[in-house]
Amino acid sequence: MNNILNHIEIQQKITRLAHQIIENSFEEATIHIGGICGNGILLAEQFAGIIKAHSDQKVVVFEITVNKDEPWKDPIQLSIEESELKNAYIILVDDVLNSGKTMQYALMKFLERATKSIKTVALVDRTHRRYPIKADFVGISLSTTLKERVEVSLSTNDSKAFLV
Repeated sequence: MNNILNHIEIQQKITRLAHQIIENSFEEATIHIGGICGNGILLAEQFAGIIKAHSDQKVVVFEITVNKDEPWKDPIQLSIEESELKNAYIILVDDVLNSGKTMQYALMKFLERATKSIKTVALVDRTHRRYPIKADFVGISLSTTLKERVEVSLSTNDSKAFLV
């Protein structure tokens, strides 16, 4: 197990990413931040806290439930009324962007209706794409082998990202 990021480094990346979101969305009155179930929603909540502390923008956080192994198998669910996302500025968040499958299927849910803009955020970008998606905001990009796996553990005092 190789440590990639320790707690302090992860907090620095989260803060930097939140400020990048603010810089790129300063004209928006409301930002909708959708976190993919698991670590994505935890990151979304942390981004929202930082954005609210440093901006006057309204921030709406919601969870995206998607079957990460077989996203086509179960319907993708949102913890927000889909009508609230009409013409919305949406930030799609996940912890690790690997093949792009999970984020691509989550993105397809938003493309079912008119949105103003959709941006993607990943704490760790592995760049092993099989799907045509990229992260607009990235904490760290890694070159890894296909056999290696990146795990992210988010906790209040001991967050870490490591290679397995």
